Amino acid sequence: MAMKILDDCISCGACLPECPTESISEGDTIYVINADTCVECVGHFDAPRCKDVCPVDCIEKA
Repeated sequence: MAMKILDDCISCGACLPECPTESISEGDTIYVINADTCVECVGHFDAPRCKDVCPVDCIEKA
């Protein structure tokens, strides 16, 4: 289970500090989520925080 950031990302960085597992990082053109460490915030929050704070709604389940 993991989240992914779509090409619509505007690289605002809002998601970066929200990730409890530090799975989000800057990619070449957009932010990316490491699927190996992303837990969809299970055990940390009720819902994926990155998706909740994304201003362009470009994060979905992988």
